[in-house]
Amino acid sequence: MTPQDADAKVAQMGPPVHNPPGQGRVYSLYGRDIDVARAAPGLHIVATPIGNLGDISLRALETLAGADLIACEDSRVTRKLLDRYVIGTPLTPYHDHNAEDARPELLRKLADGAAIALVSDAGTPLISDPGFKLVRAAHEAGHPVTALPGASATLSALATAGLPTDQFFFAGFLPPKEGARRSRIAELARIPATLVLFETGPRLVATLADLATGLGTREAAICRELTKLHEEIRRGDLADLAQGAAEGEQRGEFVLVIGPPQAAAQPSASETDSLLRAALARVSLKDAVGEVANVTGMPRRVLYQRALELSKESGHAAPR
Repeated sequence: MTPQDADAKVAQMGPPVHNPPGQGRVYSLYGRDIDVARAAPGLHIVATPIGNLGDISLRALETLAGADLIACEDSRVTRKLLDRYVIGTPLTPYHDHNAEDARPELLRKLADGAAIALVSDAGTPLISDPGFKLVRAAHEAGHPVTALPGASATLSALATAGLPTDQFFFAGFLPPKEGARRSRIAELARIPATLVLFETGPRLVATLADLATGLGTREAAICRELTKLHEEIRRGDLADLAQGAAEGEQRGEFVLVIGPPQAAAQPSASETDSLLRAALARVSLKDAVGEVANVTGMPRRVLYQRALELSKESGHAAPR
């Protein structure tokens, strides 16, 4: 919808009727003030833009304007969004460093019937922030919890990376220290899904080098400054991306998307038989099937049936 279309749509609603001073719940869109009702009591999880301030829903604007209080990570960041849409709802900090002290007060306000909106600095709350503890506590206290979906760096990166999305694993930020980072990468290497990671510019080169070493040959994408003026998507082999990272732009916010591990080629029937015969000569049928399944990735039921056939062909039953 163009700004002109939006103006026409708003004009159909008639001129806004403003509430008395001090009682107004309003936001401004394309120069028009739009009055809203007070949000329903409870905790509202509101997704906010990850960069472009236009990436916010009308429902989110109505809730932010209609809430009694907005709990945010950094009031300076959230204030930019509220100023854009002329929303005057009070802000209160809720972040990693004050959550233990701030949470009881927010719960007390919810118990008194307040409508509280929870936002993060960017994107959908609870992704790499302390919001889940507040949501859990609100549920346990019996307060309504509502989600208002919207922008997400994770989903935006998946949508633009051109990599499989049927299964993905969000791993957040890797540890900053080299040893811990490499250990975590070794754990992620076993996950049969596309990986999504957040990373900062100063650590990008080192992280990509460790990922290339720890994950091997995989397709990947570096997604920088999503939805912002300098948005950039770099795709390629993980090793090539790691090698070129030092020459690329390292300023901004990054999402790394890494394709799943390539499936190993299945052994031929004769190779499978050889593996089974060698294992059956040493261990029980059950253990032989387990060994070959681990090596080949073949289904155990298929291997079990073939192991039985090979045992009969050899003239004696293998121990089970």
